[in-house]
Amino acid sequence: MTLSDKPAPIGIFDSGYGGLTILRDIQQRMPDRDFIYLGDNARAPYGSRSFDVVYTFTLQCVQRLFEMGCHLVILACNTASAKALRNIQQNDLPRLDPERRVLGIIRPTVEQVGLTSQTRHIGLVGTTGTVQSKSYPLEFKKLYPDITVTDKACPMWVPLVENNEHNGDGADFFVKKYIDELIKKDEQIDTLILGCTHYPLLIDKIKKYLPERVRIVSQGELIAESLENYLSRHENIDAKCTRNGVTKYYTTESVEKFNEAASIFLNKKVEAQHLEVI
Repeated sequence: MTLSDKPAPIGIFDSGYGGLTILRDIQQRMPDRDFIYLGDNARAPYGSRSFDVVYTFTLQCVQRLFEMGCHLVILACNTASAKALRNIQQNDLPRLDPERRVLGIIRPTVEQVGLTSQTRHIGLVGTTGTVQSKSYPLEFKKLYPDITVTDKACPMWVPLVENNEHNGDGADFFVKKYIDELIKKDEQIDTLILGCTHYPLLIDKIKKYLPERVRIVSQGELIAESLENYLSRHENIDAKCTRNGVTKYYTTESVEKFNEAASIFLNKKVEAQHLEVI
């Protein structure tokens, strides 16, 4: 694989559509930047897949974004960040191109949340894969060992969003069920991390069943702030990221299906292109 030093857009990768909520907040904070969004929709969801499979799929997509010129790739997916990021950073980047960077969304979230929790009891809702990986508790233990993390897998939430049922009455049952089970495990929780990029679309229902004292952390704004800060501290990477305010969308699945679903996440029409990833 031959990689160019020519400046290029920032790559945003997700297994499906949820990363669009991260992209949306990054675009709002940095509207002059160029982005390439790649959704591996043909192989989604990643949440229930093994570590090895998630790592393989994520690496393939990162390599594809590198081939498209990206010098910086954001894994806008909690599952990919949990199961693939460390291997890619430590084992693959030195081999592929040590000058390129791949960043995740778990550590920036933990860094910010740890500064604001008063009770030092954090709740986490996420996919089965993210919860089973224990990536959030491990990261908190490294940065804020005094914090207790209580997590809850919510396997029905992503299908509700992707089938555009998140505003329907049927969603209330599953939102209330998982929130009640989480709070029952630890009533001292004062902060809830939405550890899946789909979940912001359920935020109104989550607020409805969550105790008022609990603050909800949606990752998009935190990641956008963290990325802006990262680029200000790494001028060499910043200089390789183009600024024309243009975003291109790619999917490994049906373009028509992606465009329809993306409009739910972004509240605007997009025109994606199909991309093969192998």
